[in-house]
Amino acid sequence: MNRLKRWHMYFTIHELNEKGLKVAQIARKLNISRNTVYKYLNMNPDDFHEFLDEAETRSKKLDPYESRILNWLKEYPDLSSAQVWDWLREQYPDLSVGASTVRSYVRMLRERYGIPKIQPHRDYEAVPDPPMGQQMQVDFGETKMRNVRGVLVKTWFIAFVLAHSRHKFVYWQDRPFVTRDVVEAHEKAFAFFGGMTHEIVYDQDHLLLTSENYGDLILTHEFALYVQKCGFQVRACRRKDPESKGRVENVVKFVKRNFARHRIFTTVDQLNEDCLAWLERTGNALMHHTTKKIPAEVFAIERQTLRPVHQINIHPRMSITRTVRKDNTIWFEGNRYSVPLGTYNGKDKVVGIELSESHLRIYDPETGEWLADHERSHLKGQLIQNTHHRRDRTKGIHAYLESVAGKFSDEPLAMNFLEEIWKRKSRYIRDQLQLIERVLDEFGPSAAEQALHYCMKYRLYGATDFADAVRHFDLRVEKQLPPVELVKPLDASNPDVWKAKPQIRQFEIYADILRGG
Repeated sequence: MNRLKRWHMYFTIHELNEKGLKVAQIARKLNISRNTVYKYLNMNPDDFHEFLDEAETRSKKLDPYESRILNWLKEYPDLSSAQVWDWLREQYPDLSVGASTVRSYVRMLRERYGIPKIQPHRDYEAVPDPPMGQQMQVDFGETKMRNVRGVLVKTWFIAFVLAHSRHKFVYWQDRPFVTRDVVEAHEKAFAFFGGMTHEIVYDQDHLLLTSENYGDLILTHEFALYVQKCGFQVRACRRKDPESKGRVENVVKFVKRNFARHRIFTTVDQLNEDCLAWLERTGNALMHHTTKKIPAEVFAIERQTLRPVHQINIHPRMSITRTVRKDNTIWFEGNRYSVPLGTYNGKDKVVGIELSESHLRIYDPETGEWLADHERSHLKGQLIQNTHHRRDRTKGIHAYLESVAGKFSDEPLAMNFLEEIWKRKSRYIRDQLQLIERVLDEFGPSAAEQALHYCMKYRLYGATDFADAVRHFDLRVEKQLPPVELVKPLDASNPDVWKAKPQIRQFEIYADILRGG
């Protein structure tokens, strides 16, 4: 900014401030930062004059590189400041400078030496609408919506528009499209329009087009079969030329901004229903700003020129797919449905879904094998699980119980003891059996048998209780002490023993002892 423009900015800021505008309002109006407004307001004309003099004489960090940057700008007038910054860092690794500094310096050089930035220019011309029934344009879009919990959910859609009437159709999914989904979307669009056009214009999408091949288009195998059966012509946009299908590009923006923005996502089926209602209410019912006609009214005439559609039988099982989670479940409509153990293979395993009003069936799309059949839940957050999909957690436990019980001399009693532990501590039964097994290997059989009878007698059903008992009895055997059962209780024949009471002393006696008395 030259000196004259800075003075104009200074007086404008003070003038707006005297009119009562706040700093933020001035900054927005003049498209400058609030710090600049504060700085200019705190300076009187003399201070500002000195500030400008210092700014003109003050050396800049990039002054040593001025001639180099100037040569680049003269040789490449379309060079961006970001590229200048990158070249400086490449050729002068020790130079520490920010992108905004380079941007300001490049702007100053362009103004001082009259080097405007050359913008690429392309001439456009208006293209007349094709005849009725001649062309349809197709494009994909994606956007994010918040669900009922406020979490962002990504959604994908494909948009169709008749080039003459601007009549639109949109189909949504909660996962990226695959070629089979695109084919199904075409069938739904043709059913919606009541026919198809002679040609359809596409972007160069990998789902549809393998190569442009200098005009001899090479389609993907599955889409090529569909085109052959339907008999319409395919026209692809040239690379980096989205304007050639500008009608549908505008539809994609219209759908994102008018329909999808701030919409709450519940289910993809509900989203498609809401979108059809929006098309009837708004998308196809309002006057088009270019044609000045209502698409639905023009379509009523264009519909008569559409070609009839030869019904393509699409296997309904391919319409919905889900990725298997590592706990061998899939998410569908806010619920988890189980698949057999082992279906998840550590990769992005995909399964297909076939729906009815009351049931949900899951199958392997690669083999066609049915994996699960569930009752469909209309609640949320449920786990719907077939019992035969669950791991048989008792498998191996019975054998382990028999193995540990076999180490006791009284095997039936040991089995009863271990089964009681299993009932009470089923979650930790393996840990319990491992501890008992270690104790049996460490101590002698005599102590183990005594501990077993002791635990059963006093209903101590736990591995730690058994281990403590084994150690106790093993210590008595080592010291050759009689068993616990042979210890005689107090002689019940002498009642005087029961009546014996300890002597009761006065508290002062204990206090004297503590005082050293």
